[in-house]
Amino acid sequence: MAGSKWSLRNIYLYLVCLITLIMVIFATVNLVRAIVELAYPDPGFPITFAPEKGGAVTAADARIQKEQQRIQQQQSRRQAVLSLVAGIAMLGVAGPLYIYHWRKIEAENVPTDT
Repeated sequence: MAGSKWSLRNIYLYLVCLITLIMVIFATVNLVRAIVELAYPDPGFPITFAPEKGGAVTAADARIQKEQQRIQQQQSRRQAVLSLVAGIAMLGVAGPLYIYHWRKIEAENVPTDT
């Protein structure tokens, strides 16, 4: 390139690289967090029923409690999978954009023998 190193085009390329690199970093952090969440799920909080008028918890109440805990665990797992997919998608978009623009910068900075 015959112009200055800090031409408008080069500033654009460096800014795109900076933004996509930040996106890659955030996507990587989200991926690690989603993987850990899938491998080590949140146990959740037990849902307890207050027996009415000092009575005991019935078998039906215990079944309802277990069902609600199961639903809570499924929702937690679903959120982890969605986070994993979002991280992969962000890496799939930002990674190639970063590589493409960085190669453009490197290609322009190669010294030419004259």
